[in-house]
Amino acid sequence: MYMYPTYHYEDQVFLERQFPGLSGIPGSPGFPGQPGFPGAPQFPGQPGTPPSSQAPTAPPPAFIPQQQSASTFAVDPGAISFCLFRNTFIWLNNGASFWYYPIFVGPRSVAGFRWNGRFWTIFGIDTRQINSFSCF
Repeated sequence: MYMYPTYHYEDQVFLERQFPGLSGIPGSPGFPGQPGFPGAPQFPGQPGTPPSSQAPTAPPPAFIPQQQSASTFAVDPGAISFCLFRNTFIWLNNGASFWYYPIFVGPRSVAGFRWNGRFWTIFGIDTRQINSFSCF
């Protein structure tokens, strides 16, 4: 099953203010994180390791973590922002789950890379569709 990413106008405005010169919607040329985008902006991350908007070069962990607790409310973007540039396992409200590598958190959505079982693909989702998550 493929879920189409959901983006919001506020997130696009936020991206364009943070990274002047960007245009279009995520996934189009100019979106930070588009593989091979020349001059892609750098994002904050761990000290001493320059983060990148490129997809991870290694697959996620081979295990599936146990879901700790289900949320009856929307996921707080502030909480998931602690998972930026880290392997994160996500459980959606519809029962789907997958490994994710977030590179941007907006007021109502998260953008990054989703593991499809063979490689990372660019993917964005509305935080209201996320039931719970765990990052490593």
